[in-house]
Amino acid sequence: MPRITTIAFDADDTLWQNEQFFRITEDRFVALLAGYTDAPDLRQRLIASVTRNLDFYGFGSKGFALSMIETALEVTEHRVPASVIAELLAAGRELLTYPIETLPHVDAALAALEPDYRLILVTKGDVFDQERKLAASGLADYFAAVEIVSDKSPATYARIFERHTGGAAHTAMVGNSLRSDIIPGLDAGAAAIYVPHELTWAWEQAEEPAHPRYARIAHLGELPAALQQLSA
Repeated sequence: MPRITTIAFDADDTLWQNEQFFRITEDRFVALLAGYTDAPDLRQRLIASVTRNLDFYGFGSKGFALSMIETALEVTEHRVPASVIAELLAAGRELLTYPIETLPHVDAALAALEPDYRLILVTKGDVFDQERKLAASGLADYFAAVEIVSDKSPATYARIFERHTGGAAHTAMVGNSLRSDIIPGLDAGAAAIYVPHELTWAWEQAEEPAHPRYARIAHLGELPAALQQLSA
């Protein structure tokens, strides 16, 4: 196996909590709309709208807020009061203000790995929001480079690995999304280490790959051992 010299980390729900705040906002959406529609699948309608709008709004809080408003108009046949729209907008803004909570073992793992590996961050979403979260996390100094992208594809990873690493073969991609972190990272030629998160959005899920440069760990405290195994 090629020696791994660079580790690329996903951010949301790999380094810090993120999805839990969207779940809170989904609950608020359902509660706000319950009195104006008898649609039994409000949460599913919202997620369908978010997914449908990814090509227009991308990933992140702003697109989620717009999708809440769009769904509210659809399920109420445009009868939703302006006051509810205002509350949905407030809920979207609140997504940009939640405190950043790093996940277990993150600080210790980054501190242990930094002397021996080049660490980079590869995250998708709104630039303003992702920069805010990184600054609030206190983790920024660990990373030699930060890439905030609109989507994660093999071509995106190949370009980033060419720019910031010794090449994909010497890079490991670490993240909680099989669809966005693991599979395209492998397809770009890197190793990939999956760190499941209990609240990963269904859109980000996929079948685990059968690949010699793939590993699964329970938390980032197990990352050093996994890296040694993939480089052996």
